[in-house]
Amino acid sequence: MADVTIFHNPRCSTSVAALDAAAAAGVAVDVVQYLKTPLDADGVRALLAKLEDAPTDLVRRDPNFARLGLTDADVATAEQVVEVLASHPEVMQRPVLVKGDRAIIGRPKGRVPEFLAD
Repeated sequence: MADVTIFHNPRCSTSVAALDAAAAAGVAVDVVQYLKTPLDADGVRALLAKLEDAPTDLVRRDPNFARLGLTDADVATAEQVVEVLASHPEVMQRPVLVKGDRAIIGRPKGRVPEFLAD
């Protein structure tokens, strides 16, 4: 079993950097390409329960967010975040690293080595 799960988008340089950091640290990882195997509502809830960041931080405010007609008011609560991410995994922040009962968003990149070392 892997030490860390990384919710990964191979097209994201920050996500690729997290995989590189794990390899450099000798940490075994389970890579989940969340766009190919998206989390359902229960999976998002479980991730939020471990997340050390604010639930709303798990949502990317990028062009997809705007294209979907979403605003900050649509992701103000944890349950709203669950609904949005279960329906639109493309707006999930990446990478997300999970180790045991802890999870972080791997931004900025400098957070990742410290999390892996804990």
